[in-house]
Amino acid sequence: MTSASSTRPANLPDISAPKGYDQVVAYLGDQMEQGVLKPGDRLMPERDLALRLGLSRPIVREALRALAMIGVLEIQQGRGTFVRRPDISSLGHFFSFLFAHGAGEFDDIMDVRQGLERQAVRLACLRARDSDFALIAEALETIRATIEDPDAGGKADFLFHTRLIDASHSPALIQIYAIVSRMLERNHVRRRRRIAAAPRFQEYLIDHHALLFDAVRRRDVEDSERLLIAHFEIGAKLNSEGLVAVER
Repeated sequence: MTSASSTRPANLPDISAPKGYDQVVAYLGDQMEQGVLKPGDRLMPERDLALRLGLSRPIVREALRALAMIGVLEIQQGRGTFVRRPDISSLGHFFSFLFAHGAGEFDDIMDVRQGLERQAVRLACLRARDSDFALIAEALETIRATIEDPDAGGKADFLFHTRLIDASHSPALIQIYAIVSRMLERNHVRRRRRIAAAPRFQEYLIDHHALLFDAVRRRDVEDSERLLIAHFEIGAKLNSEGLVAVER
């Protein structure tokens, strides 16, 4: 039997073979997952890493620099390269640039929000503590107090949803939400500016947030998720109405 690689035209690259950068990332990722490498540990020299992976030193060097850019590694001149715990804010900047290249950033972020918050609200019903309810209630009062200020109100809205995420007590969800938080907060403010021109926006911002909070406080998983889905649907409708009102 003839192998796939032998029948591939000579002028086409072997897309099944991992690229040098991917090899370095996969290797270091495996080492970290297995606990062989931990924050503060120094990597083997570039030369040794290149030999182990069968790569050139320039490729390894560029991969390490790229990982240092997103805060996974720290390169100290004359001392070596060290593993570090990633800085969430650095990752947030990275994802902001990533999404900025797409034309549909607004819609993409809403998809991310819905996925994260639907799971978080279910967990919040099961895990939230009295201290979480107090913080969510405080955020709801801030929404009421800033109802006439689109910018401050957008940030208050973002705070309310962030505290719902925190109430899930899921480290993974909280970290992912934190990574995209810069984009999410910007999204909340932009959305608030738009819906301020729509009819009944105050009812949505105050009453519907209060209903959602009440369902979570009652630990009603099904009602909380139903209300959250409705919350996004009503928000999308008001956003559209706001755009129409502004264009007029």
